[in-house]
Amino acid sequence: MANNMEESSPFLPRQKSEMTNNELKSTKLNSSTPAPPVAAEPVKPTVSAAVPMGWTANGLPMGHGAVVGEPIMRRAQWESGLCSCFGKNDEFVSSDLEVCLLGTLAPCVLYGSNAERIGSAPGSFSNHCLPYTGLYLIGQSFFGWNCMAPWFSYPSRTALRQKFNLEGNCEAVTRSCGCYGGFVEDEERREQCESTCDFATHIFCHPCALCQEGRELRRRLPHPGFNTKPVLVMLPPGEQSMGR
Repeated sequence: MANNMEESSPFLPRQKSEMTNNELKSTKLNSSTPAPPVAAEPVKPTVSAAVPMGWTANGLPMGHGAVVGEPIMRRAQWESGLCSCFGKNDEFVSSDLEVCLLGTLAPCVLYGSNAERIGSAPGSFSNHCLPYTGLYLIGQSFFGWNCMAPWFSYPSRTALRQKFNLEGNCEAVTRSCGCYGGFVEDEERREQCESTCDFATHIFCHPCALCQEGRELRRRLPHPGFNTKPVLVMLPPGEQSMGR
C-alpha cells in the first residue's frame, strides 16, 4: 500500500522538479553575479643592477663580490686637513708635532715610517727610506728642490686611501662644489683621477702630504714594532739555605 501511495501520489514528482528548478536558478544567479574585485598586489620597485662603488677596509673595490642592491659604503674623511701642519688638539698632539718636524727636516724618515706602517711589516723602514734619500739628494743637487722623491712616494698615499676607504682630493673638491653624484659614476675613471691627484699632491705639496699621511696612520695603526709577541724570561730560583 505504501508503495502504491508513493507511486500514485502526484506531489512527489512535482517536488523533485521544483527542487531541480531551484538549483538551476541558484547556479544561474551565481554565474550572473560579478565576482568581487581582487586587490592587486603592489608593484615592488625594481632594484637597479648598478654595481656598488667604493673601497672596502681591506683595499678591495666594492664591486668585486658585492651583493646587488647593497647600500653603497660612503668614503671616510681624513682625520686632519692637508694644511693642518700642527694636527689636532687631542691625545695625538705630541705625535703631530713630531710628524711636523720630521716632514720639514727629515722627510725621508717620515716617509719610511709611513710606508712601514702601511705595509705592517717591521724592518722595512730602510727599504723605503734609503731610496727616498737618494732621490731627494739627486733632486736637491741637480734641480734645487725635491722633485724626484715624490715620484717614488706618491703610491703610498694611494695605498693609504684605498686601505681605509678615504676620500680623495678630487672627490672632496667635487663634493664641495655640489657635483658629487656625477663624478663617481665610473669607478675606474674615478680611481685614475684620484691617483693623478695623489701624484699632484706629492709634487706640489710634498711635505704637507707626508705629514697628513703620518697623522692619519698614527691615529689608525700602531707601529708594527709594537705588535711583537712578548718574550717570557724564566729566571732560575735563588740559592736556598737550609736552616738549622
